[in-house]
Amino acid sequence: MVLDDRELEARWENAWRPEEIARLLAGVGTPWYVAAGWALDLFRGEQTRPHGDLEIAVPAAGFAEVRDRFPDHAFDVASAGRVWFDAGADVLATTHQTWLRDPATGDWLCDVFREPHDGGTWICRRDESIRSPYDEIIEHTADRIPYLVPELVLLFKAKEVRPKDQQDFDGVLPLLGPRRRRSLRDWLAQVHPGHPWLAAL
Repeated sequence: MVLDDRELEARWENAWRPEEIARLLAGVGTPWYVAAGWALDLFRGEQTRPHGDLEIAVPAAGFAEVRDRFPDHAFDVASAGRVWFDAGADVLATTHQTWLRDPATGDWLCDVFREPHDGGTWICRRDESIRSPYDEIIEHTADRIPYLVPELVLLFKAKEVRPKDQQDFDGVLPLLGPRRRRSLRDWLAQVHPGHPWLAAL
């Protein structure tokens, strides 16, 4: 099914916040972390802009453990502007985005990325040569909410820079130390040669 932008926005209005998903996933054994714009705000220690949804990521093999935490919810798949409601295994196998839906309201509450990995090693879906153990790419807030390190969040945002992505980059860049800047610079040069952010790094 194809949904227009207005309906998509309306269905995401009640998306959870990071502290809610952290409470709901407490005790889950598989590694998971808040991704995208919310991850940068967790790194910064404050919410700096509105967020239209909440995105988290888990290793693909750990998705079942997360799914089992929500037996009364549905999981839909989104890809290329389409949504497959209650997606089957065949669709799940060819996509990475999974939208957790409240069947009673039709609201989407969380976007769960099913990420490539090799056991306990995270693999970047943009370039499989970029790999790290999960404990090196996940950091935590003071109240133990896990989030993706900012240098990797920005690498993902670099693919198609929207105004909010540029805003995030400009706001986070002054907070990145030499090691983080060097990592982001090297990854950008590898995945997006000639990217305009390289000059700032």
